[in-house]
Amino acid sequence: MMAGRALLLTLSVAALAWGIQAKREISGSGAIDLGQHRDPWRPLIHLSVNLTRIRGIKSTFQLRTYDPEGTIFYGDTKNGRDWFVLALKDGVPFMQISRSAVLVFVVGGPKLNDGRWHTLEVRNHGDSVVLDVDGSRALLLGLQSHFIEDVVSGSLRLAIGGILIPKERLFVQIEPQLDACLRHGSWLNLSIPWQMDADQLRPCRQNIRAGSFFPGGGMAVVNASAVLQTDHDGGVNIRVIGDFAKMDGTILSIRTPGQAITFALVADNNTKEVTLFLGAHKVGLKESFKKLEMTIGTDRLELRHGGHESKVPWNNSALLKTLRESHVAIGGMLGEDDVGSRFLRGCLEKVQIQGKDVDLDGASKHDSISSHSCPL
Repeated sequence: MMAGRALLLTLSVAALAWGIQAKREISGSGAIDLGQHRDPWRPLIHLSVNLTRIRGIKSTFQLRTYDPEGTIFYGDTKNGRDWFVLALKDGVPFMQISRSAVLVFVVGGPKLNDGRWHTLEVRNHGDSVVLDVDGSRALLLGLQSHFIEDVVSGSLRLAIGGILIPKERLFVQIEPQLDACLRHGSWLNLSIPWQMDADQLRPCRQNIRAGSFFPGGGMAVVNASAVLQTDHDGGVNIRVIGDFAKMDGTILSIRTPGQAITFALVADNNTKEVTLFLGAHKVGLKESFKKLEMTIGTDRLELRHGGHESKVPWNNSALLKTLRESHVAIGGMLGEDDVGSRFLRGCLEKVQIQGKDVDLDGASKHDSISSHSCPL
C-alpha cells in the first residue's frame, strides 16, 4: 500500500512539473518566425491580461514577408465575443472586427509582401481602429452602433500567428498561416511575458529571398484536384523556376494511388543533369537553366528551357485522365521511403500548374519546408 502511494505521489509530482514546463514563456519583443509548422489556426504565442493593467491601446512591431496571405495577430475581450484580426490578403493589410455582434472588415494600404521590413502600428482612436505602415496612414476602420458596449473590466487576450476563436466566425475566410518574421513588438505597453506551447520557436533568418526552401528533410503534397484541372485538348502545363544548378533531389512527382510514378522531375548535382520521367519515357536535360516549362498533351510532351524547345511524341490518350486523379508532391517522390524519395535540397522560386502559382501554405508539408522564403 505504501509503495503504491509513493508511486502515485511520484507520478503526481512529475505530472505537475511537466504541466509547469509545458507553459513556456518568452518576450513579445523578440524575433518570431510565424511560418513555424503547427495547426495553421493555432497561435504561436499568446497572453491574457486584466484590462485594468492596460495603459495604452497601441501596438507596434516590424514585419517581413514574401507571403501574400495569412494571419499576423489577434485580440479579443469577453472571452472571444468581441475580437479583432490583422492579416494580409493579396499582400495588403486586412482587418476584421466583431464587436457586440457587429461584423466589419476593411482591406487596403501598401503591399507588404516584398521581403522588406515594415513597421506597423495599430491603435484605437475614438470609435475607430487605425493602422499605420512605415509612419503613414494605411487603414482606418470606424465602428459605431448603439448596440456596442464599452468594455472596462475582464480580460484581454492577444495571440500572434493565429486566432483564439473558431475560424467559422470570421466574416471573411483567409488562408491562416503566414511565412513571415515579426520583431521589435511593443504590445499595449505591456511588459509581461507571452506563453508558447511549442518546445522552441524557429529563429528568423537574417537574409531571405522569395521562393520555397527545401532543406532535404521532406516534401509537400498538394491537392491534385485543385491544380490539375484541364481539358483533353489543352493538356497539363507545369512551369518550374529556380537555379537548377543549385538543386539536388526530386523536384516534383505525380502519382496515382496504387500505381507507378506517372511523372517525376529529378535534379542530380553529381551528373549536373535534370531528368524527366513520364511513364516509360526518360528525358535528360543539362541543368544550366533557371526556367523549365512542360506541357503534357495527349500525343506529345513539349519542353521549353534555356531558350531551347523540344517535343517528345507518344500515343497515350488516357494520360491526362490519370494525371487528374493523381497526387502531386513537390520536393519528393510519392510512395517512396526516405532514401528512394531523394528529398529536394534547394530553393524553388516558383512552381506553376495550369498557369497558377502553387501555394505551399495550403499543402501537407514537412516541418522543415519554408513556403515563401529561402535563405540567401
